[in-house]
Amino acid sequence: MEKVIYNLVFNRKKQLNTEGEALIQVEAYFNKRKKYFSTKVYVKPNQWDNKRKFIRNHPNMDALNRKIRAFIAELERIELEAWQSGKEFDLNHLKRKEEIASKESFISFFKKETENGTLKDSTRKNHLSTLKLLIFYNKDISFDDITYDFLCSFEHHLLSKGYHKNTIAKHLKHIKRYINLAINKDLFSLQKYPFRKFKIKYSESHREHLTPDELKKIEKVDLSNYHPRYQKSLDAFLFSCYTGLRYSDIIRLTTENILYINSKTWLIYSTQKTETEIRLPLFLLFDGKAIPIIKKYMKDNIQLFGLPDNSNVNKQLAKICKLARVNKKVSFHTARHTNATLLLYNGANITTVQKLLGHKSVRTTQIYSNIMDMTIIKDLEKMKKTHR
Repeated sequence: MEKVIYNLVFNRKKQLNTEGEALIQVEAYFNKRKKYFSTKVYVKPNQWDNKRKFIRNHPNMDALNRKIRAFIAELERIELEAWQSGKEFDLNHLKRKEEIASKESFISFFKKETENGTLKDSTRKNHLSTLKLLIFYNKDISFDDITYDFLCSFEHHLLSKGYHKNTIAKHLKHIKRYINLAINKDLFSLQKYPFRKFKIKYSESHREHLTPDELKKIEKVDLSNYHPRYQKSLDAFLFSCYTGLRYSDIIRLTTENILYINSKTWLIYSTQKTETEIRLPLFLLFDGKAIPIIKKYMKDNIQLFGLPDNSNVNKQLAKICKLARVNKKVSFHTARHTNATLLLYNGANITTVQKLLGHKSVRTTQIYSNIMDMTIIKDLEKMKKTHR
């Protein structure tokens, strides 16, 4: 029985790509014929030992050499299976198998990495929502399918389903993350990277906030005829208006986060999103309005508010706003926007607001500096008084 002879060939086309790298292929010789199979491994000329046929001087050389050996072993396994089947063997058996192998599922890779990766629960949930959309669009997406045209088509599909441009951008950003991860794991060719041409599009989003008058209306709303959970959701919302805490941080608060320094009440916590430590002097923020709220719940249990999931709280807030005659679409995150806007309106320095909110960059905070027309009016009136 004549056996296939396998040989590694580097840069067969004598041409480097834009990264100064060339492809390593497996040459299969059988019955005076040759076929070439891509290992999908690219290295620079000085990283290939042509005499010994292996990668050297590469940061991932051990892993890449193992990958190449495993690729040849797989071809040998396919060859053996073909001989054992009793059918006449030729190199096309390997070619057909390679074509099937190249169709490795992007969906299964995405799912495996999402489930096994070190992601926060909220982040994992967001990534799985992208995976669900991809499966609905095409449950058999392979790495070879991820092209510029695919991204354009998927974007158009989501637009036709009524998704907001920024929501679509979020899902495309998730896809980009897993393509980058696949490149790092040598499962996707850098030369085929579709995001080199495809640009993720964002639109400037409207960040809803409450004006001082609207906040007063919500503060005064009477919930005595409603279930106590409404009052708890309202208190947590108002607490966020006075402190700027995200929902993810509010639900993690315990009595240990409340400290008394020189008989003054401070809130000290680390944000879940950025793991930044925030120190808030509650006695100085909004006339200390957050302090009586927090004292109401310190006696109940260690976890201060014990809220239901965010969507249920948002439904309760919609009802509360209706009772308060505040005609705005309010979610829990509106409280954070309200906090930032009112701090700037009341004259707080933007870098101070940045630190209070836990933003790593002042650019993130600057989106609030032009959010309220009343701030502009107040600044102009102040300027007018100084020039009299």
